[in-house]
Amino acid sequence: MNFEGSNRLRPRYHELIPGGAHTYAKGDDQYPEGMAPILVRGEGCRVWDVDGNEFIEYGSGLRAVSLGHAWPSVLSAVHRQLELGTNYVRPARIELECAESFLEVVPGAEMVKFCKDGSDAVSGAVKLARAHTGRDMVAVCRNHPFFAVDDWFIGSTAMPAGIPASTRSLTVQFDYNDLDSLEALFDGNPDQIAAVVLEAEKYTPPAPGWFEGIRRLCDRNGAVFILDEMITGFRWHLGGAQARYDIRPDLSTFGKAMANGFSVSALAGRRELMQLGGLDHDRERVFLLSTTHGAETHGLAAAIATMKVYREAPVIETLWARGERLATGLRTAAADTGVGDHVPILGPPCCLVFGSRDAEGNPSQPFRTLLMQELIERGVLATSLVVSYSHSESDIDRTIGIFGEAFEVYARALEDGVDRHLKGRSVKPAIRPYA
Repeated sequence: MNFEGSNRLRPRYHELIPGGAHTYAKGDDQYPEGMAPILVRGEGCRVWDVDGNEFIEYGSGLRAVSLGHAWPSVLSAVHRQLELGTNYVRPARIELECAESFLEVVPGAEMVKFCKDGSDAVSGAVKLARAHTGRDMVAVCRNHPFFAVDDWFIGSTAMPAGIPASTRSLTVQFDYNDLDSLEALFDGNPDQIAAVVLEAEKYTPPAPGWFEGIRRLCDRNGAVFILDEMITGFRWHLGGAQARYDIRPDLSTFGKAMANGFSVSALAGRRELMQLGGLDHDRERVFLLSTTHGAETHGLAAAIATMKVYREAPVIETLWARGERLATGLRTAAADTGVGDHVPILGPPCCLVFGSRDAEGNPSQPFRTLLMQELIERGVLATSLVVSYSHSESDIDRTIGIFGEAFEVYARALEDGVDRHLKGRSVKPAIRPYA
């Protein structure tokens, strides 16, 4: 493939935008050198770049586009709303319509407030928890890589520059499926932890009793249980992973797949907590998610239309079925080429990723780069393996075939060294302290 146009534009991106992208995970350091396409169009599960290259795309919009690019009924709803205006001086009727649609499908949620991104929603939940409990500390799951751009979380990552040590000390970490590690945090910080924050599932399924144990520990210690459903919401189940696994959080956050790529996220939960951001109580008020663009009407129209598709079409079932077909085919292709132990296919079928390991079985960024290099050259754009409703069985089968060809190169690199097959520098973790 030819990436001349993308490569010619890249310096200008870095000249005007720190890192060359508005999201670190979309940066060209996450792609093989000289093979980071600049995209201009998407339709269904395909995207096209400035050079006219066509790709089958996975993980669209960092898992935000669940139906497929330019989904007709969503676009129609947005177009109709745009003609009525996008932002008023008072709440629009569509804000209530969207709240009703959302609360109909999310179990246990009594109130909801919309905003534009996941960070604001999760940070809003943390603020409510701190106000409700009068405590400052937050316990987060160390196995889940991202919750918010805000100081309370980023201070606990490998990229904490600019965040005071006093803020960093307020966030502590526990391990997924390890109730003892969470209990130890409560025991070591009595009456100090305001909230426990985690995703429902990443690569490893929840152990029996895991979420019941979290609920019990939070109740016993007076902490708020916050479930981050940015990824799992509208992908694991119509009502989120909390419906699939019968989880009972106090607060939960949604986004990404909620509006098929349009900027809408949500903070939802028990009335006792949510109303602290409102007027119907006599406690000190919480400044909660007050944003100029938080309820833009066209975004809410997209969310309503997207949720309507979820209710009327077998979207969730298809995501799981297509993902299972993909996972089974890739594992077979990897085994057939001798790289089954080096390219594991991880996660539930609706949200797959691939690993990359060297000859000694250690995680390897150079081998990840090599695999992506061979996939991109053959027309598959995949930093993950997250399917959308638009991925057909033939798209999946074609992807498996392309992976099979890439696995053959991977196998040769295991024998004679990855550097002999790489065309440029290796990719790097998106969150790291130095360039």
